[in-house]
Amino acid sequence: MPAEDNVVVPAEVSPTDTAMDTNNQMALDAIADTNAEESEDDTLKDRHEISMQDYDTLSLEQLVEELKNLVSNEKVMSFKDHIEEVKKAFLAKYNHLIEEKKEEFLAENQDPTEDFQYHSPLKTQFDKFYSQFRDTKNTHFKSLQTNLKTNLENRLAIVEELKELINPQENIKDTLKHFNDLRERWKNAGPIPKDKYNHVWNNFHFHVENFYDYLHLDREARDLDFKHNLEQKQKIVARVEELVNEADINKAFRELQDLHRIWKEDIGPVSREHRDEIWNKFSDLTKQMHDKREVLFENQRGTELENLEKKKEIIAKIEVLATEKVNAHAQWLAQIEKVEALRTAFFSAGKVPSDVNEETWASFKTAVRNFNSFKNSFYKDIKKDQNDNLSLKTALVLKAKELQESQDFAATTPIMKQIQEEWKQIGHVPRKYSDKIWKEFKDACNHYFEKLKEQKNEENSEEVEAFDNKKAYLETLREFQLSGDHKTDLDAIKLHIETWKNFGKVPFPRRHIEGKFNKILDALFEKLSLSKKDTDMMRFANRMDHLSESHDTRKLENEKIFLMRKIDEVQNEILQLENNIQFFTNTRNAKKENSIVLEVRKNIAIHKESLDVWKEKLKQLRNLKIE
Repeated sequence: MPAEDNVVVPAEVSPTDTAMDTNNQMALDAIADTNAEESEDDTLKDRHEISMQDYDTLSLEQLVEELKNLVSNEKVMSFKDHIEEVKKAFLAKYNHLIEEKKEEFLAENQDPTEDFQYHSPLKTQFDKFYSQFRDTKNTHFKSLQTNLKTNLENRLAIVEELKELINPQENIKDTLKHFNDLRERWKNAGPIPKDKYNHVWNNFHFHVENFYDYLHLDREARDLDFKHNLEQKQKIVARVEELVNEADINKAFRELQDLHRIWKEDIGPVSREHRDEIWNKFSDLTKQMHDKREVLFENQRGTELENLEKKKEIIAKIEVLATEKVNAHAQWLAQIEKVEALRTAFFSAGKVPSDVNEETWASFKTAVRNFNSFKNSFYKDIKKDQNDNLSLKTALVLKAKELQESQDFAATTPIMKQIQEEWKQIGHVPRKYSDKIWKEFKDACNHYFEKLKEQKNEENSEEVEAFDNKKAYLETLREFQLSGDHKTDLDAIKLHIETWKNFGKVPFPRRHIEGKFNKILDALFEKLSLSKKDTDMMRFANRMDHLSESHDTRKLENEKIFLMRKIDEVQNEILQLENNIQFFTNTRNAKKENSIVLEVRKNIAIHKESLDVWKEKLKQLRNLKIE
């Protein structure tokens, strides 16, 4: 019997002594093993129709979509190897993602009581589709296993019946009819376990040849059968000779597997004189096909080695980035972008040799992990700053909440504005608190300024009324005539000023009316012949009262600074003049000295009078009560 069949024969059976080349046998064994697997489950025959993609190059989203498409195919069992490769690629990337998310979580959260959690809709979808495949597979194999056992028993029974056919006492025609029935039953017996396939088939084939060789059958019928089988096997050999030159090696090799199956299962034996010759020719051609495929695999391995070098370069670049220290968030964003680009390049680089795949993947994960740890150490420091900022902003929130109900708008408004400025100067807070604390602060500020707006709306109506009253009063004041009695007229002017003040503030765009009032006062003061000092002081008092009523603290503060500066200037001027007197009193020209000294003393008196006015103004300003 040909060694093609890797025959495993029971003790009572003697195999045909055939010498086989070891290399040929390796090629034949590879085909026999595949055919045995597909014989067990004939749905696997379709798996060769779809090429195995490099699933490592796909993103998580693409892998989920690929799994969905594979599981939705009605011949899903023919894609089970593809599905397992998709699962392997998906879990590798997803677990790597989980590691990164956990590292980020630990970097951002110092609270040991808070557990890391990460949920991905992609993982949920993947699990759903893979569970669907697993259910389909379990149902398929449960049904398959039940049939395999029954089919195996039927085939073994056929072999036993075949053994019993070698009985010279029986009628040849009946025996031949029985033999043909057994062959037909064998064809329809169905799949059996792959680990039994070659053994059972070899036994069957051995006894078929034995039947032909040892029984005294009708030689003409036997020779016709031998001739027919030889022609069929010659056609197969001719087809394999064509396949040797086929450009698509994988497609050709797949057809070769089918031809081996037909050779073994569908075509019977040939005569002894042709048996070894035809089989050796077939096995030699099989070896040539096998060698061509090995060359293809070697070329693919060359490409995989190139991919390996690319991936090593990418890993090296990530390792360098894991040592480049940068100190700004914007710079880190640029570094992160570089690593993301390198990650994409790594996944797109293609397959590497399987014996270094795990090692390469581990090196990549370590490089990315080291970069993330390096990055996270920077953000841990930022996290500390953000926690400090959180404390500062929390204090401002509490302060804003304390003031949000205040009715003392004049005192509170500047404080609230200052709080808002301080908030702007404080940096970021941890992301998990950012929205919440900002909402609390904004709500408190908005609450206060809404109340302020309401209060101003009320004041505006009062200010309009004050303007109308002042406008009418201004006409009355223009008609006012001095009586000629100084005290009476001064008291009357003071009463007009007091009445004017009691009308209150006017709207800001209409404050020009104050200027008109002051012009009338200036004319009255001039007619009244008040001293310069008295006139100046009354004008000043009137102006300060106006600023006080308008709550213009900035102008009041500027006025105070101006008065203090003027006092200093006048005091320095007086001191300088007094020093000059000392100088001139030491000169010999007494007459000249007296005239100059008198002039200086006169200037000193004028400056002292001016100094008194400035001091009096400052005193009045400090005594103002700003409400």
